[in-house]
Amino acid sequence: MGGGTAGARLAERLPVTLLGEEPHAPYNRVLLADVLAGRYGPEVIALPAPRGGAVRRGARVTGIDREAREVRCADGTRVGYDRLVLATGSNPVLPPLRGLANGLTNGVTGGPAGSEGDRLPAGVHAFRTLDDCLALGARVRPGARAVVVGGGLLGVSAARALAARGAEVVLAQQGEHLMERQLDAEASALLRGHLAGLGVEVHTECRVRGLRAPQGAVTAVELADGFVLDADLVVLACGVRPRVGLALEAGLDVRRGIVVDDRLRTSDPYIHAVGDCAEHDGRLYGLAGAALEQADVLAEVLAGGDAVYRGTRALTRLSLDALELAAFGEPVPRSGDDTVRLADATRGAYRKVVVRGGRLVGGVLYGDLGAVGTLARAWEGDEALPDAPLLHLLTQDGGS
Repeated sequence: MGGGTAGARLAERLPVTLLGEEPHAPYNRVLLADVLAGRYGPEVIALPAPRGGAVRRGARVTGIDREAREVRCADGTRVGYDRLVLATGSNPVLPPLRGLANGLTNGVTGGPAGSEGDRLPAGVHAFRTLDDCLALGARVRPGARAVVVGGGLLGVSAARALAARGAEVVLAQQGEHLMERQLDAEASALLRGHLAGLGVEVHTECRVRGLRAPQGAVTAVELADGFVLDADLVVLACGVRPRVGLALEAGLDVRRGIVVDDRLRTSDPYIHAVGDCAEHDGRLYGLAGAALEQADVLAEVLAGGDAVYRGTRALTRLSLDALELAAFGEPVPRSGDDTVRLADATRGAYRKVVVRGGRLVGGVLYGDLGAVGTLARAWEGDEALPDAPLLHLLTQDGGS
């Protein structure tokens, strides 16, 4: 149940019935910024067709009957299951801003981003689904004033895409620097310079207070310091939360996400969960790499194998035109850690690794990903590093 990355991957591996809430065939969400920028058409990001199963598009599930082992759909149909897989993903977090509909001020939408139920003012968009992307693309034009709220990976991607379409873009980030979860201050400064070169105006430590939408269409963004940014478009890229409503209503164990064990089982042995909605060993990943790995493990489990999921050591990578960056683990060192940095101001390149107890625990690469293959293998293997100078980790290009 769910037509995103995890659900589609499972359907590639096993003949399953895939219930997807969106009207589109499953697609690669990671490439939405490329669609918005006009580099790809929507058809290019479609995922492979399921293996012998069935796909129901626009099938919104409204409830789970665990006793009858059925799911109920909004159109009144019921679908029985031997095993049910929840791959419901996540919803965009919408901040409690003045000017948004009252129903949205609890911080999260009730349905998929871009759905009619969101009731956002005209010109205000989340950036989570293909419909969001298409709606934004229909409104953006050269010279349009666009404000992106949120400086994480999604906000940076949206800002670059809008700038590529000729919009005048302002990126407002509440934190101290861009992509705080992945990058250290030095790499973030390089990223900020890259965005400035594209014409994106970046404001960090900047809190948005509200929106002005006097006739139901956004005209401006109000900042906490009283400054007002004129806006034809506003993109809300403030993070995501797992979609756990159906699991809660069904009485499954839910903490931040739907709790699963090493075989991706929920508290009901006939129901599994994978992807953004799943919480394993206290962790939510929210990354495509983890969703794919969980789906692969579950495919083996459902096929009768004895595979187990031990967690994902996921690397974040962004490669868009002139922007190349990768980050993994803990890029900010603790006391006692060894750190090596290489910076090339002329090329705009930066490499950094953090080593703790003889093991690689994190790193950042910006502008030159030649060493990403070597570093990723060393980190994913979690093995003791060889007795070579730490500088060797950054200068040996192992392929990307």
